[in-house]
Amino acid sequence: DKEWLKLSRHQGPTALRTSSVCAMASVSAAPSYLPLALIDKCIGSRIWVIMKGDKEIVGTLRGFDDYVNMVIDDVKEYTFTAQGKKVTHLESILLNGANITMMVPGGNPEEDDVKGSGS
Repeated sequence: DKEWLKLSRHQGPTALRTSSVCAMASVSAAPSYLPLALIDKCIGSRIWVIMKGDKEIVGTLRGFDDYVNMVIDDVKEYTFTAQGKKVTHLESILLNGANITMMVPGGNPEEDDVKGSGS
């Protein structure tokens, strides 16, 4: 009861409800991360970014901001057209976060090609 009172005084009623729900969660539940915290864990690692349109980017994430604009080094840019896939190598880029559809930490679009050709 003292813990309940401490939460209600310092964090307000919304935090109290959230805390109560979290307390009911299973002890073996996997840790959850906020999106920006998860991206922060990827700094210095390879990341696969799928953009709106027909582009995908793979490179080493160097940094990002609150809008998920990203600085990526050692980049391979994949452009998909009716004629096929074009790969462009770039030293460094600044991506506009508004154009990002999905990010895959440690991912690589060529992994599927390698796995698919071996079957």
